[in-house]
Amino acid sequence: MAKESMKAREVKRAKLVARFAEKRSRLVAEGDYEGLQKLPKNASPVRMHNRCKLTGRPKGYMRQFGISRICFREMASAGLIPGVKKASW
Repeated sequence: MAKESMKAREVKRAKLVARFAEKRSRLVAEGDYEGLQKLPKNASPVRMHNRCKLTGRPKGYMRQFGISRICFREMASAGLIPGVKKASW
């Protein structure tokens, strides 16, 4: 499990990215790089991390499912993910 503070930091970054998304796209279209420099660093979507929706784990993230590889394996073994069969793990 990820620390609660790390999860909270990611939520805060997501809100900041959403708040400045329109302004950022407008500045990029205009080519105003000085204006982009004045925006908060965490307002850039590049600084966000993908985290597992269930555990908050940042590594081994499977984008298609939105969960980590460990959670995927546990759910597939339990039969919770349709169309996935246990092969050789």
